[in-house]
This record gives sequence, C-alpha cells and structure tokens, in this order.
Amino acid sequence: MFEEKDKIEMPDLLEMDEIKPDVDMLISELHHVPKIDNNLYVEYDVKRGLRDSNGKGVLTGLTEVSDVVAFDIIDGDKVPCDGRLYYQGINVMDIVNNLGDRIHGFEEVSFLLLFGHLPNSKELESYLHVSSSLQELGARFVRDVVMKASNGNIMNALQRCVLTLYTYDPRPDDISSENVLRQSLELINKLPLIAVYSYHSYMHFRKDEALIIRNPKKNLSLSENILQMLRPDGHYTELEAKVLDIALIVHADHGGGNNSTFTTHVVTSSGTDTYSSTAASIGSLKGPKHGGANLKVQEMFRNLKENIVNLEDEREIEVYLKKILDKQAFDKAGLIYGIGHAVYTLSDPREVLLKEYARTLAVEKGLVSEFEFYDRVERIAKKLITENKGILKPVCANVDFYSGLVYSMLGIPEELFTPLFAIARMSGWSAHRLEEIVNGGKIVRPAFKYVGEHTAYKPIEER
Repeated sequence: MFEEKDKIEMPDLLEMDEIKPDVDMLISELHHVPKIDNNLYVEYDVKRGLRDSNGKGVLTGLTEVSDVVAFDIIDGDKVPCDGRLYYQGINVMDIVNNLGDRIHGFEEVSFLLLFGHLPNSKELESYLHVSSSLQELGARFVRDVVMKASNGNIMNALQRCVLTLYTYDPRPDDISSENVLRQSLELINKLPLIAVYSYHSYMHFRKDEALIIRNPKKNLSLSENILQMLRPDGHYTELEAKVLDIALIVHADHGGGNNSTFTTHVVTSSGTDTYSSTAASIGSLKGPKHGGANLKVQEMFRNLKENIVNLEDEREIEVYLKKILDKQAFDKAGLIYGIGHAVYTLSDPREVLLKEYARTLAVEKGLVSEFEFYDRVERIAKKLITENKGILKPVCANVDFYSGLVYSMLGIPEELFTPLFAIARMSGWSAHRLEEIVNGGKIVRPAFKYVGEHTAYKPIEER
C-alpha cells in the first residue's frame, strides 16, 4: 500500500576516510573539555539534579494535578507508609478499584487530570464523542510522515510526527488555554495511532513483515483500539483490554517533579507552542533513566534466566542477585532494576495495582510460573538491597518491575514499551501545561555558577 521513498541516509562522520584525520583531531579536542571538581558542588551548595544532599527534590513549583505520598506525619515525625498517588486529590487506588466493568477508565482519568474532577455520565459521553472524532491521522499524514524514515526507536517517531503536526494545525502558536486544550485533546488521541503505525512501518520496511494498518473503531476504548490496531487479527480479550487500561491509568501522571513533566513546565514557561513542549517531554521520557527503565528490567530477567538453573530455588536466585549487587554479573552496574524508588518507601501504589493484574493475566495466559519467578525475585531483592546497601528506609519494587511483564503477556513488542508510557503520560503533560499557562508563571531559569577561569583573547597566529 505504501512505499518508503526518498529515505535520507546521513553519512557516518566517524567512518569517512577522506576526513578521518580531521575528525580524529576534533575528537582529541574532547580531552580538553574540563571535568568540574566534585568538591565545588559542595562548596557552592549546588543542588545537583535539583536535589538536596539527602536526595529530596528541591521545591521549584506548585501543582494541583497530582500528588505522591510516601510518608505520613505522626506527632511531627515522618513515618514511612504504603505509597499513595493522587490525581487531582483523588486516590488512584480508589479510582481503579471502583471502575467495575467500565471500559473507559483511562479516558475518565484523562478528563480528571484535565478538568480537575471525575466526569459524570453526560460529561464522559461528551468527552468520548470528542475523543473518538480525533482518533484519525489521515492517509496522507500516515504515508508522508509516519511511513517515511521509519526506524526501530518509536519514541523518535513520536517526536518527529508530533513536531510535524504543527504544520497541519491552523493555529499552532496560539497558547490560549482554549486552544491548548484543543491541541492537547488532539495529541492524547493521535499519539496511540502514531505509535502503532510507526511500529508497523518499522516492521514492514526494516523487517520485511506484512504491512497491516487498521483504523481505530469509534465504539472502542483507547486501550481496546491499541490492541486491535496492533494485532494482525485484531482480536483481544476483555481482561487484556482491562489490564492495558489500568497500565495507562497508573502511568498517566506522577507529580510535577518527574523529569518529563518538569520538562513540560520548563518549556511551557518559555511561551512556546504545544508541539514543541510535547516533543521536549517525549525526548525526556525517551531516556533510559526515565521511561526506558522497564526495558532494563526485561533485559535483567533474560539474564537471570540464562544464569539461574532452577528458577524456583530461592537460594540460587539469592546468590546470583548478590553477584549483580556486587557488580560481578549482568551489566556490572550493581543495580537490581525495578527495585527501589526515589520517593516511595513501603510500596509503590502503581506497582501494587499492576502486580495484581499481572497475576490475573498470568492465569489467563498460562504463565503463572513466570509471574511467580518475578514475585520471588522481588521478595529476595528487597531483602538483599536493604542488607547489602545499608539502606535505612524500606525498599519497595517500583512500577517498572511488573510493567514490562504485563506488556509482554499482552503481546506488546518491546519497541512500544516506552511509547506506551508516553501515550499515558500525554494526559498528565497536558494537564501540567494547562496549569502552567493558566497560572502565568515566570520563565523557569535556574542559576549555574561559573567555575572556570577568565583568560585573555589571543590572535589566531599566537594560539
């Protein structure tokens, strides 16, 4: 149906023989880039990563969109508690546990994040009508933008396509709250199509698989449409759609301090357009320290299975996990991925919810032993990290520990793991962007201390 034409190949600068000596000279200049003395960060009380010396985030803004709670205050003391995540003041655990058989949970949460309250039946009906009308890209956009220059990093495709949507917008630079809401609703509903179509394009043009482009259906939820557009036969079970819906809900937002949402606030504060703001946030989420963490968990579990003979032997699991912590195994970083969180202590509510649905899905898929292995590793790893690292506060598994397992059981390819995070987080980014615009804050401009030297200018012949 489509052909990938006019693909631009950039030459590999490092491999071009005719300029190699000059390139080598430029690379050698990198050795002159100064490395800043770590003691200077202490001397000038620099909050590296916008964190205090104890790891607590520096307060840089106010928000009502969502809240992350890991401690209760009892008699003036901070006491670790089971983690709680609130969207517009409502506990996400309560939202999920009260959905019943309703299939548009993520859509309800998107409404909540954008407008500050859960929708009633009439409001939800209107929101779904608007949403379904926006779930289209047009054949020309799919052919000329999505299909061109395909590659296996779908996050790159999301950025490229989002920025190109600017060209198709009649009012791209209008940052009135009404127009930004319109753009946000467009992106919330178009991002899933861009991600799935980009994946199909990559598999067709780069892996020689059949190209299947299936349009979203108006009567389906966003999670149902993702599954039916992704799968060759378009089939999915009710439980599969429910589990994906929950996964989208728990990833929709996580306070204003996470890297990609803070990026939203920073870029929005400059007065730029919605597409530039969104592309910047996607770029942040693309980083392996942020959105790609569940891929690292999956990679680690493949390594565990390759090196542990009996996956039910807790002693053997413990011995190998100790090797990982001692930087003797896996990637030798000394980290058990998916265990520990910068804020949560006793538990991560997102992990708690996903784990329960992962358990149920494992039964349907006949993968109970796989789930039990994850559960075993989680339990042993938390104990080992607490003992080996001398950590005083409790250590819990985070949302990334089970999200990769859930996506794998849903048959979602790893290329779409992080894009699914972006699809969910688009609602949160939109809510924070609107909050920044409505409150008319100053441009975010933190200070950097210059610690280099001032030197005299030399003419080129004297250098």
